[in-house]
Amino acid sequence: MLPFRSFFCLLLLLVGASALTSYFVSHSIRSVVVTTMGAWLLLQVAYFASMLFLIWRSSRAQSGRQKGKRFDHCQEARYQSQAYHEGNK
Repeated sequence: MLPFRSFFCLLLLLVGASALTSYFVSHSIRSVVVTTMGAWLLLQVAYFASMLFLIWRSSRAQSGRQKGKRFDHCQEARYQSQAYHEGNK
């Protein structure tokens, strides 16, 4: 995952490049503002989506570990049960 400082610098660089490109193409401040806000919004949506993905992936990994623990516990209980039954014979 990208540290926040690096992400923020990259965000400013990308938005600045978008603004300069828009200005050199259209020579309109209004177009620059609209393009810059659109780029900013698109990047924020992408960042939010990546955070949701990381949360989802983390929860899946955590639930997988819990399933493994339950499986280990069931195996342990089965062995204890077999040992109990063998001892009573």
